[in-house]
Amino acid sequence: MKEALVASTKKPVKKKNSKRFWFKNLKRLLALFIVCFIAFWILDKVYPLPIDQFDKRSFAQLVVDANGKPLRAFPDKQGVWRYPVTIDQVSPLYLEALINYEDQYFYQHPGVNPIALIRAVGQAAYHGEVISGASTLTMQVARILEPHDKSVSGKLQQMFRALQLEWHYSKDDILTYYLNYAPFGGTIEGVEAASFTYLGKSSKDLTASEAALLAVLPQAPSWNRPDLHPERAKEQRNKLLDRLAEFGVWSKAQVNDIKQEDVWAEYYTQPILAPLLARELIQRYPKERLIQTSIDRTLQTEIDWTVSDYIQGKEEGMSAAVIVMDNDTSMPLVYIGSADFGNEQRAGYVDMTQAIRSPGSTLKPFIYGLGLDRGLIHSESLLFDVPQSFDGYKPRNFSENFNGAVSVSQALGRSLNMPAVQVLNEVSPEYFYSKLTNAGLKLSLPETASPNLSLALGGGGASLQQLVGVFSSLGNDGVATKLRLSEAEPRLQLPLLSQQSSWIVQQVLWQVPLNNQISHRYFSANTPIAYKTGTSYGSRDAWVLASNAKVTIGVWVGMPDGSFSVNNSGRTTAVPLLQRIMNTLPQEWIEPINKPGSVTTATICWPLGTLASLQSKASCHKQRSAYLVDDTAPATFTDPLSSEWSHGLFKVQVDAETGLRVNAQCFDGEVEHREFALWPKSLEPWIAKPYRSDSILPKYAAGCDSRVSLNKPRIKGIDQDSTLYAEPQQDSLPEVQLWAEGATGQLHWFLNGHLLEPSLQTYHRIALKDLNQGQYELILIDETGAFSEISFSVAK
Repeated sequence: MKEALVASTKKPVKKKNSKRFWFKNLKRLLALFIVCFIAFWILDKVYPLPIDQFDKRSFAQLVVDANGKPLRAFPDKQGVWRYPVTIDQVSPLYLEALINYEDQYFYQHPGVNPIALIRAVGQAAYHGEVISGASTLTMQVARILEPHDKSVSGKLQQMFRALQLEWHYSKDDILTYYLNYAPFGGTIEGVEAASFTYLGKSSKDLTASEAALLAVLPQAPSWNRPDLHPERAKEQRNKLLDRLAEFGVWSKAQVNDIKQEDVWAEYYTQPILAPLLARELIQRYPKERLIQTSIDRTLQTEIDWTVSDYIQGKEEGMSAAVIVMDNDTSMPLVYIGSADFGNEQRAGYVDMTQAIRSPGSTLKPFIYGLGLDRGLIHSESLLFDVPQSFDGYKPRNFSENFNGAVSVSQALGRSLNMPAVQVLNEVSPEYFYSKLTNAGLKLSLPETASPNLSLALGGGGASLQQLVGVFSSLGNDGVATKLRLSEAEPRLQLPLLSQQSSWIVQQVLWQVPLNNQISHRYFSANTPIAYKTGTSYGSRDAWVLASNAKVTIGVWVGMPDGSFSVNNSGRTTAVPLLQRIMNTLPQEWIEPINKPGSVTTATICWPLGTLASLQSKASCHKQRSAYLVDDTAPATFTDPLSSEWSHGLFKVQVDAETGLRVNAQCFDGEVEHREFALWPKSLEPWIAKPYRSDSILPKYAAGCDSRVSLNKPRIKGIDQDSTLYAEPQQDSLPEVQLWAEGATGQLHWFLNGHLLEPSLQTYHRIALKDLNQGQYELILIDETGAFSEISFSVAK
């Protein structure tokens, strides 16, 4: 009863309401979260992210070849190698290795991984030392952004900055910051710089082994530096591989295969290939951090070595420059601005592809090409390689000889000066200058000068880059271009010649062998490429330009300071280097150009120059096979020394009965008018006697030769067919004084074709000195074209 009473007096026990409990705690948690959020928001405003620290870190500039491999790198102002890269530009293999090694839950956590943090704190408390870290990729970016000491306060600061990063930026933004600024040892920052530095390639091209290697490197970049400590680096790489296999990211079989690969790396912070091209590009594009070129790395390396080796055998201070341009893209496959970049003695720092120098004879092909286009000449037109004066301008050949009658193809192939000036005079220097300007080559002239005939022989400045651009027209159907150094520059198509004339000029130049009169172990004959040499005044510049359907090649050799050079010419100095270069080119690049259908081959006749089919047999003294444009064969130019000679036909009156030459003043009988094809008077001293006018024209009838000039030049001081004897015990003849009688104006003396300088021009005298044994022919020509000649010999 008592127990019942006690029981009845006990108060009933109330059960806790679980819903109210969780609601109450949730409210507390929410309140705590709101407080934390407000606190974070306030701190974020008070202590904003110093993200401008990233902005202040400029990137290095990297110039790469056609395949993305580095040519030359330029660090930032602090000397740090850092190349910009985006997530899409990095190998997915690297991203897999990095995220699974550094931060497996990167895309899930808010910047700090609470589970990893609790685990790390617990392990540290249990073991009394740090066993594993809790740092996320975001926290690592925060530490890069704002370095801190290794203390509790420093770690809290790092976590706060990590939360700020996640608050303001996307995961991809944060990952991009890591990819660009992660430390890889010393002055190397970012995966792209590390990849180029240690592996010589872009991070987009990493193999699985290389990706794993770079993923572990930031943990201890100096300790695990792969070029110095490959075994340590390999050990760390393999630990990462085991982890990837454990997580099932990469298969065990794949990981085992990768482990078999050794770690191999070098230190490429400063690659030096095409250095002057790289320098030019970063000056043109200072804001571009990765600049792609079209350089063929293998070819650039081979030709760079070839040029450096070649120039070692040349005189002190001499340099060279080479461009190999792809005709399809107008971009350089090879760009060598100097022979030895690091050689101050040879001014290796000066880019001679841009230097304005006299181009010598390199522009002659375009004189003849424009002459073809204007219908003035064909490939075998008769030209005059004889002394001429063009309003006081009196050019001479490089050899100081004159050759008389030559064809266009001979004049161009042998680079004769007088015929080129003769054709330019017909084309007009102003027209020639304007056509070159429109084709991208504006010749540099003195300030007050206007285009003149000296342009044929290098009387205007041009650069190797400009010359390569216009010379490419011979390999591109007459269309020139402008060399462009990057894809950012537009490709220009600049008409210069017709397809027909460019092919004819190219064909003429192609037939000139590269090894003509030169013996060298590198040479191979009959290289199918059109080329033209050039030598500036004083042998300061030696040039050779070459072009075919695939490439255009430009070579310059000379003194960077423009000083005189000994025995430096296009033929003797530039051509041997071109031949070495040709031997390095892929064989498939050497391809001739197909002949246009409108170019035909026909027989023409000298001296008239027109089609043989349109001439009489008597008028056709010499036949030649010529390339014609649209079946047109222009006549020979008018003789500058004879107004009576008009394209070769000369009309005379003859006695109908005897056939002797007469005129109205001496004959009143029946006459006939006959027409004879004569050679230009200017050429008579050089042609065979049967072709001279005295042999072709009928003789004068008695009493009708009074009009023949009695003042024909005569050489005095030596007789025809005489023999001169040297003094006893002497090998050569002492000085012989000769003079002219009956000559008019300025005289030209030629000994065996070589132009001599008269000793006393006023008295028409010449001195022959140091004549050795042999046969000699002396020709005297006055300014009217009249001439005299004698033959003699020298004996002991």
